[in-house]
Amino acid sequence: MARGEQNDVSRRDVVKMAGATGLAGVAGVAGSASAQENPPIGNYPIQGDTATFGFNVPQSGPYSSEGQDELRAYELAVQHLNNGGGWVDNWEGLSGNGVLDYQLDSVTGDTATDADTARQSARRMIQRDNAIMVSGGSSSAVAVAVQELCQREKVQFMACLTHADDTTGGDCVRYSFREMFNTTMSAQALAPVVTEEYGDDLNFYQLYADYNWGQSQQDSMNTYFSDAGWSQVESVATPLGTSDFSSYLSQVPRDETDVLFLNHYGLDGANSLSQAIDRGLNEDMEIVVPLYNRPMAQAASGAIEGVFGTVAWDAQIDNEPSNAFTETFQNEYDRIPSGPAQLAYAQTLQYAAAVERAGTFYPPEVIRQLEGHEYDNIGMGPETMRACDHQAQRAVPVVRGLPEGEQEEGSFFEIVNLTPREEIGYGCDEGPAAECELGPYE
Repeated sequence: MARGEQNDVSRRDVVKMAGATGLAGVAGVAGSASAQENPPIGNYPIQGDTATFGFNVPQSGPYSSEGQDELRAYELAVQHLNNGGGWVDNWEGLSGNGVLDYQLDSVTGDTATDADTARQSARRMIQRDNAIMVSGGSSSAVAVAVQELCQREKVQFMACLTHADDTTGGDCVRYSFREMFNTTMSAQALAPVVTEEYGDDLNFYQLYADYNWGQSQQDSMNTYFSDAGWSQVESVATPLGTSDFSSYLSQVPRDETDVLFLNHYGLDGANSLSQAIDRGLNEDMEIVVPLYNRPMAQAASGAIEGVFGTVAWDAQIDNEPSNAFTETFQNEYDRIPSGPAQLAYAQTLQYAAAVERAGTFYPPEVIRQLEGHEYDNIGMGPETMRACDHQAQRAVPVVRGLPEGEQEEGSFFEIVNLTPREEIGYGCDEGPAAECELGPYE
């Protein structure tokens, strides 16, 4: 259960109090052998018999729908890790009785989809609540800000929804891992599907959210669709949190544009797409939304009909882990889980399982357990958490929106291609990975 503000003495205070006597002599500090063998770092060793996870999500702002679903999944993951259930019952190394005999607690924060707010919230979790791990985000600006803080504080960050290349590119850090694919991979997956559907030698126009995710997304779309023989007419930035896109949509040249890319997400994406349809732009051109999900599609309703995009995950993916997660989440919350919910649940369990494999919460050892880790248990087929940049190598679902009359609860698009990881990505010396320098373990 998430807990609120406390006045407990922090782990850093305990370290100061320990002085020359060492941590082993301070009451309340974990007394396991591993805690004695490894030096203090970040919020390690853990005080008492409870480990705290920090879940930092957008509970307000344009991405709040995604954040609420992430929070549901985080709470479910903690419940299962403590008491069994869901994936925990079949996940090798997880007992359903806490992690390394520690029960789990959690604290939550509201990022408001703002980097400074998110950083302050994460700092409170680390310094006040002694969080041993932080996860969350529905914005790449938020993820980059929080992972940089976590690197300095030596507290692990398990990124949830962050899509910009820079998260595991130029802004990568040793203390952060990303399951979500990036904008390069979205563009790589979309380009062959969309060109086959609409043809080659077309002109495209882009609107994009003016922060690092939108900038990264529009740049990736330009790169891979230009490589496919298309030509960009123009790419125009729009402020994050825009509710009225009419002035931007009115500038799209109907006589020159064959395809309009709307690089917006969350409520912004639902608004821009709905307003584009209301203005009749779909009568003169095709529309593509490179990244969307269930809450966004639900908000846009019939506007998504025929619109291509990519999603993190979808309940329609028919395999044992996906079906088990969908059933468990639906039984708990009476709703179909979204892609961000699946990411949140998976990242929490990935961290817990890495701790169990390491036999300690000592961050450098947990990190080493995740680097190069091979897995096939979260519903996306075989995956690798690559060691060179901490980017998951995984499949990317390409989807197309359903007509409003065919939409059902939790089902708003059809999966047209589950692009395997072998057909996308780049080497460690290429693309975003070439700019990654992870930094120190300690």
